[in-house]
Amino acid sequence: MPQEISVSYQAIKSKVYRLVDALVVGEKSEAEVQESIRRWWDLIHPADRPIAQKYLLAVLGHSSAALEAIGDGLMSRTSNSDALIAVIPSRRLKLAERYVKETSMRATV
Repeated sequence: MPQEISVSYQAIKSKVYRLVDALVVGEKSEAEVQESIRRWWDLIHPADRPIAQKYLLAVLGHSSAALEAIGDGLMSRTSNSDALIAVIPSRRLKLAERYVKETSMRATV
């Protein structure tokens, strides 16, 4: 019997933040985080994926905005702002959005 995955906003936010934390502290590599989110997505019932996608994109958007605010705050106080790079490139967020959309489209076919 497959494991049931909660698709509440809080559950998805918790999953994303745990993966971010695992990456930050070095418990997981980027590839391991990607594989973990793929496995997690596969466990979500296809009927629940649209709401899961909505919540996931909301969490990723808020997380991205928070990281950009942190980066902007540091750049405004750092004399060598050229040395600071964006914490999370928008390209990665777009890739995550595309993956979620492609996965949900495949599930509906």
